[in-house]
Amino acid sequence: MNGRILEWKRGDWAAYFGLMTNNLTNLLTMMGLLIFVVGIPKEIVYGRIAPAFGVAVLAASLCYTWFGINMARQSQRQDVTALPSGPSAPSIFTVTFLVLMPVYQQTGDADFAIQIGLVWCFVEALILAGGAFVGDAIRRMIPRTVLLSCLSGLGLLLLAMNPMLQAFEAPTVSFIVLLLIFINWFGKKPIFARIPTGLLLLIAGTLLAWLSGLQSPDDIKHSLGELGFNPPGVHIDSFLQGLPHALPYLASAVPLGLANYIFDLENIESAHAAGDPYNTRNVMMANGLSSILGCMLGNPFPVTVYVGHAGWKAMGARIAYTLASGVTMFIVPLFGLGAFMLAVIPMTAIVPILVFIGIVTANQVVRETPKPEVPVIFICMFPWIANWALSIVNSVMNAAGTSAAALGLDVLHGKGVYYQGLVHLGSGAPLASMLWGCIAIFAITDKPLRGALAGVGGAILVLFGVIHSPAVGFAQGTSLWFVTAYLMVSVLFVVKHVLNRRESTAPAPAPAVAEGE
Repeated sequence: MNGRILEWKRGDWAAYFGLMTNNLTNLLTMMGLLIFVVGIPKEIVYGRIAPAFGVAVLAASLCYTWFGINMARQSQRQDVTALPSGPSAPSIFTVTFLVLMPVYQQTGDADFAIQIGLVWCFVEALILAGGAFVGDAIRRMIPRTVLLSCLSGLGLLLLAMNPMLQAFEAPTVSFIVLLLIFINWFGKKPIFARIPTGLLLLIAGTLLAWLSGLQSPDDIKHSLGELGFNPPGVHIDSFLQGLPHALPYLASAVPLGLANYIFDLENIESAHAAGDPYNTRNVMMANGLSSILGCMLGNPFPVTVYVGHAGWKAMGARIAYTLASGVTMFIVPLFGLGAFMLAVIPMTAIVPILVFIGIVTANQVVRETPKPEVPVIFICMFPWIANWALSIVNSVMNAAGTSAAALGLDVLHGKGVYYQGLVHLGSGAPLASMLWGCIAIFAITDKPLRGALAGVGGAILVLFGVIHSPAVGFAQGTSLWFVTAYLMVSVLFVVKHVLNRRESTAPAPAPAVAEGE
């Protein structure tokens, strides 16, 4: 039975290449940041962090595979799709720039910086594991429309937008790949139907990239220098040594841990909506324990449920793809194969697959949302749009060697760049998106007491700098203005509740008496 359940399906090809490549991109991004931006020695990155990173992803993939097998067994279904596993992409940047880089710059001690990072990862994992016991309750409290709308923003802006930009940098490759996706996955009459679409995309994209001169044999030669055997080791002592010194750097762990927690809830809800009702507690515990395992082996980056379950399912993927992706993510850093793979298979051949996943993720909420609640979808998008735009603006200014403070907010405002608004709306986007989705949906569905609670929750989050603030801290900057605003929202909801009760208890008007009666 297990053999048949794990049988490789045509749709597993596309899902495998799409998920594996996305994870591989995150792995290479992480290694590049640590080596070339932070300055961590190569031998530590290749020999310690990357192999442990691969083990953590593999552990989560094994858990998800087992969950999928159990669901297929119990439901006697052959169309169960396993959850995708991968690293928390925001954590890669947060740990790198808020923990590892400042510690390494201050101390010049790479081992010490990594010790602090391991403690940070452990705190993240505890939030995920601890939240396993309240995840189902939160999913019941927060409407499905809100969870799926938040996920659609994540899918479009963080998963699909940059790949779409990359696609337009190499149109001679990506346009054909995009068209094949539209025909075979969105259309009703596939072209070259005997070839699995995922494999077709890679073959076509790779050939076009080499013919267009976008790939170079020199890249392959250079990548061969990264090959080697890098078995993971146990680094519990590093974690313990970092414990007494990590507290000042843990301020960002709690809000990002909550954000990752929300990501997981959204992705689990997406799987439920697609017909695969995974147990929230089991999935959360798997993520937390897998992250702890990676931490004890020397990896400071947590793992999570990766976005795109609905997209992989739409491709026809089942269970084997996530297991194959996890095994690949273990083998690639073990032998240093990542650079070689990307030297042969171009990113321009693969990124359109991520565009498809983002579109399907967003489309899922459109299908599942009752018509009166449709505005919530777009309201939830705004924090994600601001978050994406803020990252672009900051990256441009950093590349130019300047900053918003150096340019002046008035100058930016005069050019139509509402930078302060981007900071406030885009900071803490996962939680801000969910919060405003709740405020909107409780207003639309006339549930004012729930709306009032959402407003109070917003006031608490902003008071501690979890949302609408570039840094965590108590009552910093303009946070008290936002606290006041959210409490005003709560008051208005309470007023609405009182008016509703008066209307419901008011005596019905007496029927009019006709003249002459």
